Amino acid sequence: MSLIEHLQTVRDFRTQPDYPLSVVLLLVVMGTMSGCTGYRPLADFVARHQAELLTLLALPQQRLPSLSTRRRVMVRVDFKSFTAAFNAWAQVTFAPAPEEQLAMDGKSIKASVSDYDQPYQAFVSVVSAFSVTQGVVVGLETMRNQQTSDMQTVAVLLERLQLKGVCFSLDALHTQKNSGANHPEWE
Repeated sequence: MSLIEHLQTVRDFRTQPDYPLSVVLLLVVMGTMSGCTGYRPLADFVARHQAELLTLLALPQQRLPSLSTRRRVMVRVDFKSFTAAFNAWAQVTFAPAPEEQLAMDGKSIKASVSDYDQPYQAFVSVVSAFSVTQGVVVGLETMRNQQTSDMQTVAVLLERLQLKGVCFSLDALHTQKNSGANHPEWE
């Protein structure tokens, strides 16, 4: 299955969409994989490639979803479903070879921050497994900071990937012997 076919499995939360959710998510994934990691760089990516994308996607409209449409989708998309669709595609398309190095890291999703006025804000992060050899992400796992931790999320991602014979690198956070003693929220 292609990436867009996998993305079609993500439930659309919108009531009257102008574009299929899979198209909006495809633009986000393609832009991100091209190094566009913000709304404005993503808008530049879409504008730069609009003619080719319109031809390839065969949309009835003569334009691609706007910046505000992409932003609204990213704020409200079901991240678990989105990452599951991406992982299903990435694990087949970019299956790591034996002895391949995978770097694990987490990044917060800027648009997901809530409770701005609270000392402990809520946000969504994405923990990724990045293939150093292939230069692509081969697996993702979402994390809500008030429900779990980076360490627990990495453990879940490793379990889901079921990889053998590869080398993982993680940041210093994951070297703690007894993280629960220092961080009760990680238990």
